[in-house]
Amino acid sequence: MTNLGAEVLAIGCDVSKPEQVEAAVSQVVERFGRLDVAFNNAGVENKAAPLHEIELEEWDRILDVNLRGTFVCMKHELAQMVRQGGGVVVNTSSGAGIRGVAGGASYAASKFAIIGMTKSAALDYATQNIRVNAVLPGNIETPMMDRFTGGDIQKAIDLEPVGRLGKPEEIAEAVLWMCSDLGGFVTGSSIVVDGGWSL
Repeated sequence: MTNLGAEVLAIGCDVSKPEQVEAAVSQVVERFGRLDVAFNNAGVENKAAPLHEIELEEWDRILDVNLRGTFVCMKHELAQMVRQGGGVVVNTSSGAGIRGVAGGASYAASKFAIIGMTKSAALDYATQNIRVNAVLPGNIETPMMDRFTGGDIQKAIDLEPVGRLGKPEEIAEAVLWMCSDLGGFVTGSSIVVDGGWSL
């Protein structure tokens, strides 16, 4: 992408391993000198089951990646942003972070918690030129949605008042807005991009 005026650094990282997250942030700062924007989007879906049937290992897997992973990323990203005097963090929650989902207690718990963590962090860093927000996608055309529906995408489409799934690009546009100066007065917000699913 250098011909488009951008330099890209791809780093593989398992967000459930703090040492890998710390190393990734360090590599970014070493290459670019600072970390202006962080989008914490790693996540996994649960195996649909009523709460009493959820195995403890499955609960831990979901919370480990979705919630703990987001916390670990924020911890290292925000430390760097404090050092450099500003930045923007956007976390991926979900429409399931503001409403219950049958068969999705572990996933919903992780996504509700991300909203609370986002709001609290926004207050922690509001005076340090650091904004922290969350994006809440609805049913989006992704491999995760394919897995969650068992390949029956129509089930997800039927849940959407607008009659279609969202596109990953539509989530990206919302995130870009939050990270830009256009969203400069927005912090601690949970912005829903779900075609009306959570209404």
